[in-house]
Amino acid sequence: MDLRRVICTPAAEALIDVVRAKHGPVMFHQSGGCCDGSAPMCYPQGEFQVGDYDKLLGEIHGAPFYISGPQFEYWQHTQLIIDVVPGRGGMFSLEGPEGLRFLTRSRLFSDEEDTRLQAAR
Repeated sequence: MDLRRVICTPAAEALIDVVRAKHGPVMFHQSGGCCDGSAPMCYPQGEFQVGDYDKLLGEIHGAPFYISGPQFEYWQHTQLIIDVVPGRGGMFSLEGPEGLRFLTRSRLFSDEEDTRLQAAR
């Protein structure tokens, strides 16, 4: 079982490749709340100011993926699965012009997985 806190689908990898070809290295940030804040946002690497309470959750397809501290507390027992669906991304997210947007899906870690993750903290 893959115990990474964040993974992505092959469709997300393909879209990351498209965005990376146009913009260079990218990074992701998952905040919380409504509207654009509930979707993972894709930025040129280094152009989004990561805050003191943001947490590096991992990498997807070679791109760092950060999450806000409060959002991590809420989702700490889930694995985030970054996928792609048709539509427009967030206003500042790089995939917007592609007619596709990144989407966060999730699954709960089993009790055994959660125990192993907590021990690794």
